[in-house]
Amino acid sequence: MSRTELTVCRKTFRRTGGATARRARPPARTLCRVNATDRTPADLLTSALAADPGRPLVTFYDDATGERVELSVATFANWVAKTANLLQGDLSAGPGDRVALLLPAHWQTAVWLLACSSVGAVADVAGDPAAADVVVSGPDSLEAARACRGERVALALRPLGGRFPQPPDGFLDYAVEVPGQGDRFAPFAPVDPEEPALIVAGREFSGAEVVERASAQAPSLGLTGPGSRLLSGLPYDTWEGLGAGLFSPLAVGGSVVLCRNLERLDEDRFAKRVESERVTAVRR
Repeated sequence: MSRTELTVCRKTFRRTGGATARRARPPARTLCRVNATDRTPADLLTSALAADPGRPLVTFYDDATGERVELSVATFANWVAKTANLLQGDLSAGPGDRVALLLPAHWQTAVWLLACSSVGAVADVAGDPAAADVVVSGPDSLEAARACRGERVALALRPLGGRFPQPPDGFLDYAVEVPGQGDRFAPFAPVDPEEPALIVAGREFSGAEVVERASAQAPSLGLTGPGSRLLSGLPYDTWEGLGAGLFSPLAVGGSVVLCRNLERLDEDRFAKRVESERVTAVRR
């Protein structure tokens, strides 16, 4: 290469900034969900997994026990796949079957919501166990859950997904059953996004409606796109709680800091949590 040619190359390199400057430029951000073709909540998770599997998706606090759990997209998706395999394979649930979720706002509840979407089952939050094909209960609602004549699953909701010291009579212990399930899931039947997918506070939503509603309400929650991090202390028994605590962050490529028993936290410790977790929006 001649001296003249080398000089031109150097000038060009300085003008563009070279590879170092290109790496330093922030990636383009978008205000829409990860993939505009997503039609169900399970689709949103699949897109999130393809986009950035290592980023945090759900960070859970229980201020009654001191528990903190952080799940990346990949880890959360693995729990969803295992739970969907349990739901479809062992519990024989399929599209249209009703799954009553008698569970609080918890990271494992979020897993069950996405597992139901993966199978095509209807997640009936705080629904009537007697009208359900499957009931999934926390430790405080076991007696009510016994009204279900179908399959019953119990969650101890202990730190790190621990099992019951003694399994409840008439229930499968989720923490015992789920580890052996497959890490990948494929539904036996296609999931129709226009069919019922969620019931909360007496209102029914299709999978497509969940996705559209979650995306539409994201700006009002302060979710501006990938990197947004919403802290929610809302319960899961309303659409507002489900949207803020799971669906809207997932829809825009953000993440959620899900807090149970947040009322036990004083304002100083709350402010420290907001700072340490890099929270960009709060709902409580």
